[in-house]
Amino acid sequence: MVEEVLPHAAERCAVTLFQADDLKAYAAELLHAGGYSPAHAERTADILVWANARGANSHGVLRIPRYIEMVEQGSIDPVAQPELVTHDGAIAVLDAARAPGPSGMVAAMDAAIDIAERVNIGWCSARNITHAGAVGYFALRAVESGCIGIVMTASGPLMAYHGAKVSGLSTNPISIAAPSNGRPLLLDMSTSTVALGKIMHAKDTGAAIPAGWAIDADGAPATDPNQVATLTPLGGPKGSGLSLMIEILSSVLVANPVIATVLGGGKGAMNGVALAIKVDAFGASEVFADHIADLSQRVKALPKAPDTDEILLPGERGFRLSEARMREGIPVADGTLKRLVTLGKRLGVSPPAAIKTNTAGS
Repeated sequence: MVEEVLPHAAERCAVTLFQADDLKAYAAELLHAGGYSPAHAERTADILVWANARGANSHGVLRIPRYIEMVEQGSIDPVAQPELVTHDGAIAVLDAARAPGPSGMVAAMDAAIDIAERVNIGWCSARNITHAGAVGYFALRAVESGCIGIVMTASGPLMAYHGAKVSGLSTNPISIAAPSNGRPLLLDMSTSTVALGKIMHAKDTGAAIPAGWAIDADGAPATDPNQVATLTPLGGPKGSGLSLMIEILSSVLVANPVIATVLGGGKGAMNGVALAIKVDAFGASEVFADHIADLSQRVKALPKAPDTDEILLPGERGFRLSEARMREGIPVADGTLKRLVTLGKRLGVSPPAAIKTNTAGS
């Protein structure tokens, strides 16, 4: 997941603005009414609105109807508690028991941080998670404890392997976060050209998608989000190769393979990895932060390409946008809001008062 800028019509879609706290409370209430325990509902609502605030609508509140559907289908256990099952040296394995993904990955990162506090580096593999959302959220949790954070998750086929015209891999995301004197550096990306949630958001906004994001059932480029059969890998063989290796690190390593199981006709799981690296194990954390600041300044001072207003660092746009939206309100596309309201009517949950409606933008 990268902070997104949706093109063309999506930029001009009708939206409704909500205060962040109101939107978060609404999301939590919907999830709780749909079966989530209060703690799981609060954690999931927090990461969804965090993503919306950063402009990553693909991983925001538009996911709630699908999450409730997954509860009803039995693929999410909305009250399960993740549990550490093994711990040996710097490595731990956690079984999330199909609990809501954000709770499972927070537990995994907290375990990795705890290990790093003792032995300087911690790795926690999380088996049997569910959709975790924007993985940068968990990597930043490591930064808050003075660590570099690395997070990966693996799921079933959603993306074509390079050279294939059908789904053969997932969009397996990776995030790396590093502390600095100011805002952290935060890389957060999927291994597909775009995340599946961007296709979902395009449907909600009534926008076409660019050729190259996805292919249809015949393997041809799809520009109608309703005709998408699978996503394309980022950079062709680079994206599919990276996704395959994340599957190995997240799933095969803990004897819980996903892709081979699904391609063989079975039912796959989801898995994740949280890694925390203690910065001061390598030297003074202040020196590291100074070097990050110096590196950032020199990169931003590079000569700009034509039509480039500013060179941005990983995560910079998202931090800026989040700061603005926390003050001014978070926009929700009308298509997304309609689906949430429909779900809320079924569950007995009313939407909060809006700041403004029918505003241009996304």
